[in-house]
Amino acid sequence: MSKLYTVDDALQLNRKEIHELYKEHVNPSLAGMLSLLNFDKHFVKAKGTKVWDSEDKEYLDFLGGYGALNLGHNNDQVIEGIKKVIGLPNLLQASISTMAAVLAANLAEITPGNLNKSFFCNSGAEAVEGALKLARAATQRTKFVYCQGAFHGKSFGALSVTGREKYQKPFKPLLADCIAVPYGELAPLEQELKNSDVAAFIVEPIQGEGGIIVPPHGYLKKAKELCEKYGTLMIVDEIQTGFGRTGKMFASEYEEIVPDILCLAKSLGGGLMPIGAFMTNDKIWDQAYGGMDRALLHTSTFGGNALATAAGIAAVNEYINRNIAEEAAQKGAYLLQKLADFKEKYPMVKEVRGRGLMIGIEFEKPTGGILDKLTGGAVTKLSTEYLGSLVAGELMNNYGIITAYTLNNPNVIRLEPPLIVSYDELDKLVEALEDIFAKRNGFMSMALASGKTVINTLFNKR
Repeated sequence: MSKLYTVDDALQLNRKEIHELYKEHVNPSLAGMLSLLNFDKHFVKAKGTKVWDSEDKEYLDFLGGYGALNLGHNNDQVIEGIKKVIGLPNLLQASISTMAAVLAANLAEITPGNLNKSFFCNSGAEAVEGALKLARAATQRTKFVYCQGAFHGKSFGALSVTGREKYQKPFKPLLADCIAVPYGELAPLEQELKNSDVAAFIVEPIQGEGGIIVPPHGYLKKAKELCEKYGTLMIVDEIQTGFGRTGKMFASEYEEIVPDILCLAKSLGGGLMPIGAFMTNDKIWDQAYGGMDRALLHTSTFGGNALATAAGIAAVNEYINRNIAEEAAQKGAYLLQKLADFKEKYPMVKEVRGRGLMIGIEFEKPTGGILDKLTGGAVTKLSTEYLGSLVAGELMNNYGIITAYTLNNPNVIRLEPPLIVSYDELDKLVEALEDIFAKRNGFMSMALASGKTVINTLFNKR
């Protein structure tokens, strides 16, 4: 056996060594893709909205862990909460967990309406899996309705209600009886519900990976009314929108709806611990899992462990104590106005949309033109899949700002900074975008700039 690495050994590895280990033992294709645009940087420190690489270069994090870092990196209060439970049994199934009980009580206080029961797991996808199972068990129905463009995770059940063929096709057949309807439209939804055989309609209050899509006002409320009319449960996925991200503690509060089942994760762990949850009311819980014979139908070995739930307790208190939702609402309004002004200057920007600090910038897809004809449509095809990543590459490599595109619409870059971001940092983002588009207001100009980055990266790594 070769020598095993220790944690101390790992901390001493350089960027090239880490890249080779990742390429050899984790995901070679991902390692190659990240390195081409110089995204495989060796980050060594993080605090608040900032991270630093091994060359001591500072970056602003406007990706925010896809919504998992509402309190920023390494929040002091969450770290202290975790420290206080070190030494307690972290996993002891033959007992009732103190921290799980307290976190569940806190969530019941801050979530809408009568959501009173929580089940803890380890991720958003697991929360969705649990919610789907709960809906079937409670209703004794099998069908699910979901939205085109939705993203609920990549495990089998969650993937079955995720609305992009690219992620579903390699794994078919998926879960049966899952039907997609257009997001934001009520008539197709009612058409699927009217036979009163659908267990649940699962929906995001704002589609994240779909491209930061905000539905028409009143959509969620009317969808809830349709679900009630036909005896269907409504699962609201707030995994990305929860805990202040959109300017409310939960995005469903904009329409004052109470979900039958609520899915949470990402920032529930305060950016430090993996934890997810699904919540429901007493009636639905009892229909599915009431009684000792059904109490263990759905379980999780690591779900509700002391370290993760302590992080959740500390995070929830921090969200409430600093009124994080109002902070996001004010900063989001400021940034959206700045970006609206930016859009007016550059035809390449199709739309700016979002709520709070969950914002997407969509780019126009170049069509027609001599270059597109000469390349057999390659310019249009490339821009559809890669324009968002090209802009993100420019922001990262030349301005020290971390962003990414949305999975179901790669032509949109997402802006989801920690909610503690400062106004000066918001201004830096807008100034960087202004500079990029003033210099490179066109797909080919952006592509050529990124091409130089690829060439330089390949040359420097030889």
